Amino acid sequence: MVRGKLTFISGGVRSGKSSYAEKLLVNEAQNNAARLVYIASGVATDSEMRARIERHKSDRSTHSWTTFEQPVELEGILPSIQPGDYVLWDCLTTWLANELYTGWESGKPCIGQSGCMEQKEKQLYTTIDTLVSQAAHLVIVSNEVLDELPSKYAETEMYRKWIGRIHQVLVKKADTAIEMDYGIPIVWKNEQQEMTQ
Repeated sequence: MVRGKLTFISGGVRSGKSSYAEKLLVNEAQNNAARLVYIASGVATDSEMRARIERHKSDRSTHSWTTFEQPVELEGILPSIQPGDYVLWDCLTTWLANELYTGWESGKPCIGQSGCMEQKEKQLYTTIDTLVSQAAHLVIVSNEVLDELPSKYAETEMYRKWIGRIHQVLVKKADTAIEMDYGIPIVWKNEQQEMTQ
């Protein structure tokens, strides 16, 4: 089977990255009479997060998105993806925070266990490669948190280290890498464009 496209979209909070990603996939899926799939990593842990999740659901309500809740273990989504799907994963940063703290209930969060995140990182890349081999187009949305000042909290800095490392790998894998800034897409990488030049 032909490899699908991989697009990576990052940006600050409220930069328009999710709505841009949704429109991108809606247009492509409509043109190809294909299924739209939304992989949600958010968990409604407080009223602000509940409101954000509801807003995202409302934004998607005008189109027939098939939604899967997958806050951890992204590989669990693989049996649900059909060949030719147009898939949006929103978002990587939420997934990472969820994964870093898996096991906290038992007092053993992943963030404190040697080699735990390395295993999750390796599995993430394998899962993304598999998704790209199944889907027509996979779009990954992530928050840009590396422009902020360093934190005095070691766990916050560890989170920033992981997100930066994962972003770099995913941008290398991606056909297209976009940064959203005030609703404007800035294209940093576009292999389709490079191939035609």
